[in-house]
Amino acid sequence: MNIGVIFAGGVGVRMHSKDLPKQFLKIHDKPIIIHTLNHFENCDDVDATVVVCVKEWIDYLNDLLQKHHIKKVKAVVAGGDSGQLSIYNGLKAAKAIAQEEPAIVLIHDGVRPLINSQLLSQNIQSVKQYGSSITSAIVKETIVEIDNNGDIVTVPDRAHSRVAKAPQSFWLKDILDAHEKAIAERRTDFIDSCTIMKHYGYKLHMIDGPYENIKITTPDDFYTMRAILQVKEDAQIYGLD
Repeated sequence: MNIGVIFAGGVGVRMHSKDLPKQFLKIHDKPIIIHTLNHFENCDDVDATVVVCVKEWIDYLNDLLQKHHIKKVKAVVAGGDSGQLSIYNGLKAAKAIAQEEPAIVLIHDGVRPLINSQLLSQNIQSVKQYGSSITSAIVKETIVEIDNNGDIVTVPDRAHSRVAKAPQSFWLKDILDAHEKAIAERRTDFIDSCTIMKHYGYKLHMIDGPYENIKITTPDDFYTMRAILQVKEDAQIYGLD
């Protein structure tokens, strides 16, 4: 069974949106979270999805799911006190959906809508072959590592450097095991699934995804996404796609 676990728990502080969390802002008359969920909805390889949401906005999200005919969402759960604990809540919900069936989970950001069904299927195949799938993007500029004084320590080879993005996908039993180890050690500060899995010794495999797979965090990101969607729409209208 293949289950998307979508994190939509942010409140959009850096977006400066006064009334709505950033995942509910509209682009092309559709909330960002719905743009994201549509990819999971339309991917034949995804069986179900779980959404982790700000507790106070769960009813609002459920109304959106009904309005936009999103059928694969089988659970909407409240987030935790940190991003790590929020994902853990989503993973527990995924386990309840899968029951005893072996499951792959695709952990994704609700505000990362510029993906496609092919990428989701590639993540699933990578987990089956390698045990994990960390979606990445090719680095187009030189990356440097610096020390606390701002001095350059090393310049990694660009050909072997990647930016880790999402989805980040694993066997459900493996990622749950890592989370439970962290909780037992009272660690709740892991920044993403890739980091927690690497810390507990799991081998990670990366696949290249679309470069435009950005996370909508700031107003600049919002306008970039809107421009990309407009280009894609124009390409369809004028037969360029």
